[in-house]
Amino acid sequence: MVVEPTIACVVPCHNEEAAVAKVVRDLRAALPEAVVYVYDNASTDRTAEVARAAGAIVRQEPRKGKGNVIRRAFADVDADAVIIIDGDDTYDASRARDMVDLLFEGPYDQVVGARRVTDDGAYRTGHAVGNKLLTGAVRSLFGNDVTDMLSGYRVFSRRFVKSFPALAREFETETEMTIHALHLRLPTAEVVVDYRVRPAGGESKLRTYRDGWRILRVILDLARRERPSLVHTVIAGILALISVILGAPVIADFVRTGTVPRVPTAILAAAIMTIAALVLLVGYILESLTHMRQEQTRLVHLSYPAPVRTPRYTTHGAGTGPVPVPVRKTMDGP
Repeated sequence: MVVEPTIACVVPCHNEEAAVAKVVRDLRAALPEAVVYVYDNASTDRTAEVARAAGAIVRQEPRKGKGNVIRRAFADVDADAVIIIDGDDTYDASRARDMVDLLFEGPYDQVVGARRVTDDGAYRTGHAVGNKLLTGAVRSLFGNDVTDMLSGYRVFSRRFVKSFPALAREFETETEMTIHALHLRLPTAEVVVDYRVRPAGGESKLRTYRDGWRILRVILDLARRERPSLVHTVIAGILALISVILGAPVIADFVRTGTVPRVPTAILAAAIMTIAALVLLVGYILESLTHMRQEQTRLVHLSYPAPVRTPRYTTHGAGTGPVPVPVRKTMDGP
């Protein structure tokens, strides 16, 4: 029996009554074979009713925050390709076919819709500047393979979805996705997509300074967890510099007079240098633990097959076509 690759669209929504129907219709027109899931994230308007009338499967996630929606959806949805797109109709949903085709043709584990602003006012100046600064920080820490870190329009392979821990709660989830791909060196591609203003009646849920600070905090926390040797080396270097500044005059006095007149300063400098050495040692220990954790994540990722466009055959098709291969592979086998 021939089994075609499965495609799922996940649309997180919070009070998107004005736009969600068009997003669902555009996705169904671009990908008629896909299943469209709208995750109603504690909406107080008719988002769920409108989405259901447009042909989507509606599920509820009462804990507010896009990260909570992604965490729930990635656990629930099982497909060869998973699309996420905001329900505010700011992204061009008609490009979904191009992005899915590129995922399979690569094959890639992630295809990102890099935004190209087509309407004045679609992307506020503060958001644009913040995106560039945060993207630059991630490129410096984790690699250069990203130009629009905060894009909410992406396509993932099954193995990306099932190896992604999804720990973020709100809009910082895109940062977490980007760093997950960079740190595991997962094959990623970008497609330029139009980004437009919201339709009348829509309201942005982003708060420039609050969400920018939260994303920056996530980057720093991820750097601490994913690059511990770098972070601890920097901290140890600062402590060692302070120790040298404090201890240099004491050493100079000892060389000149043979005595240590400033004993408290000498003790403080020695203590700070000892702390610096301990911080550096802890960093190397944490780096080893991080490496082991990455190996486990990588093995989970490799337990799923690469995304392919060509039809696969189940064992029920044996004798009537190509040599049977497993439709899906998990940690426990086919």
